[in-house]
Amino acid sequence: MPTPAIPTVDLSPFFTAGDDESGLKKCKDLIAEACGDYGFFQIVNHGVPLDLMNQAMELSKAFFRYLDEVKRECSSSPDSPLPAGYNKQPDHSPDKNEYLLMFPPESPFDVLPTNPPNFSQTTSLLIMVSKRHGRRHRRFRGMQGWGMDSGNPFQGDSGCQLKRCYPEVLSNKKFKSATHRVVRPKGRHRHSYVFFYNLQGDKWVEPLPNFCSAIGVKPKYKGFYYKDYQALRMRNKTHPPSTPKEIIRIAHYEI
Repeated sequence: MPTPAIPTVDLSPFFTAGDDESGLKKCKDLIAEACGDYGFFQIVNHGVPLDLMNQAMELSKAFFRYLDEVKRECSSSPDSPLPAGYNKQPDHSPDKNEYLLMFPPESPFDVLPTNPPNFSQTTSLLIMVSKRHGRRHRRFRGMQGWGMDSGNPFQGDSGCQLKRCYPEVLSNKKFKSATHRVVRPKGRHRHSYVFFYNLQGDKWVEPLPNFCSAIGVKPKYKGFYYKDYQALRMRNKTHPPSTPKEIIRIAHYEI
């Protein structure tokens, strides 16, 4: 059987003049279907300029071509509460990637590189443009029609439904959480920009009643504070485990 294609979602109804309710509903329904069947989808017509993305990608390639000692000049200090800036996985880690962890431009934690020229400015602009588009169309961030609009304690949190632990747990596994796996061809480099939208740390996360108690189904996750989960995930980066099985994932809270 042929491998099914990854669902593609056209976001243009959110950027056109007027209210295309039919287009908006189709988009939301497709996202709900993709989250339930795959836990993954790609988007087109998202409003982020292609030339900005291309420029950011070229600057990323230029930065990571520098020697390690140059890249480490923008690493956070050992006593920093967050591993901002340049980081590289230790030799014993099964994950061999290196990355630059950045926060929104107003964050006090950022440790930004000075070279290549315009790297920090361009990447910060990419973050702000993506964030601005998310705020512009708040209807996209709602869970109406996904079974998560009723009794959802996180409505209004900025972009929080995009974080992987949020819809998998709250939907009691109705929505899938796709494992991020990358196979890099030998002799080639791979560059990507990843954006995370997080819950506030004091939020309590557990399956919503309309996915468990209201329909007679037992919850598949125990509740937790998001800050506790985030601390475990951060430890994966600061103290990488030796084997993939030891990496803390959302399955840590499964019942």
